[in-house]
Amino acid sequence: VVPADEGGAEPTGPLLLSDAESRVALLAARGFSNREISQQLFITVSTVEQHLTRVYRKLGVSSRRALPTRLLAQQT
Repeated sequence: VVPADEGGAEPTGPLLLSDAESRVALLAARGFSNREISQQLFITVSTVEQHLTRVYRKLGVSSRRALPTRLLAQQT
């Protein structure tokens, strides 16, 4: 998982996640529900859903179940 650059802009490249996407993805991979993630990060459930949609697209996964394996693969 690669954070966005310091400028705050979204990174380029299909597999790069922004800081916010990374935070949401890691919590989702640990089994937190969208509601729990929203409460932990002080964002709306809708924002969590939007981040997860982008994460799934960027990582090429179609389900929350595949997320932990794919995140680990991205870190190596």
